[in-house]
Amino acid sequence: MSHSYRLVVSCPDNVGIVARVSGFIAEHGGSITEASQHSDLDAGRFFMRYEISADSLDVTSEQLSASFKPIAESFNMNWTLSDSSIKQRVVLMVSKESHCLADLLYRWRSGELDCDIVGVISNHDEMRAVTEWHDIPYYHVPVDPENKAPAFGEVQRLVDELRADCVVLARYMQILPPDVCERYSGRVINIHHSFLPSFAGARPYHQAYQRGVKLIGATCHYVTEALDAGPIIEQDIHRVSHCHAPQDLVRFGRDVEKAVLARGLRWHLEDRVIVHGNKTVVFA
Repeated sequence: MSHSYRLVVSCPDNVGIVARVSGFIAEHGGSITEASQHSDLDAGRFFMRYEISADSLDVTSEQLSASFKPIAESFNMNWTLSDSSIKQRVVLMVSKESHCLADLLYRWRSGELDCDIVGVISNHDEMRAVTEWHDIPYYHVPVDPENKAPAFGEVQRLVDELRADCVVLARYMQILPPDVCERYSGRVINIHHSFLPSFAGARPYHQAYQRGVKLIGATCHYVTEALDAGPIIEQDIHRVSHCHAPQDLVRFGRDVEKAVLARGLRWHLEDRVIVHGNKTVVFA
């Protein structure tokens, strides 16, 4: 992957933003290798993502950031400038279902996910062998249904100790407490085995079967205090019919879940997702 800087901007919509930012990059000899913009007319908000070839610039990323601050202030921008050569540190969390974990580990090992997976945390011990085969540390943190606070205190300690930039709930079947959601806001990604907002909560495929739906799906979203209601990153579907039993829906759903979670995580790692309120702009 070529070395680049990623400039991501969200600000009130106004005339001249693209011209000013593009001109600024050109002033430093920068070559824009990918450009995405979106204006939300209802919200009056402008979103932008530029990839800039690092080799084309005559300044470091720190110098570029310092020079860009006056422009950002003049347009009241929320913005980040990230370096693609610095890999994000990712912690995966899982319970007993292996399909999402195994898929992410394969994609990481094959180079499809450009990150460092620094640990796997689970409330069960079943996924230890597959994790350690990949030479990734495995942390078994049982959760007592009667007193979950100590377990989530340990989870928080591990995430901080591992210096995780992102936490992925790869079918981790526990609800994170509000303080953990708030602490890692915008950094925890979940895969829900339903096409949200339909069939939130437990056993969504069985809920869908009882409802007689013709489409099932999966949703990758950021975790918030509101259960299964955080900003949606990606969704996909699979068609079903009256011929299919609940176990068929579960089987079809696993394939959808793996693909949706992998896409959502990849877009997050590549700074392609901008959260605004409870919605996202995804420059996929």
